[in-house]
Amino acid sequence: MENIEEQIKEVLDKIRPFIQREGGDCEFVSYQDGIVKIRMKGACVDCPLQDSTVYGGIEMILMDEVPGVCGVEVVKQERCHADTFSF
Repeated sequence: MENIEEQIKEVLDKIRPFIQREGGDCEFVSYQDGIVKIRMKGACVDCPLQDSTVYGGIEMILMDEVPGVCGVEVVKQERCHADTFSF
């Protein structure tokens, strides 16, 4: 029997091509206490439809296909600030 994180990653791998078609991507970050944490990437980072993609799609599919998953949280991408670099 696969562990739950492997099941989550397999489901995300099935979903990712649909997200990538729109210029975005998602990445598994962690799983704890029924909550899957993912990071949205590419065009999904600032997309106004991100909530719809995550909660109306990714979360529903994960909850349907992986026993034990109760929800999804998005981990915000850390931004690179130009003032942190020395030139």
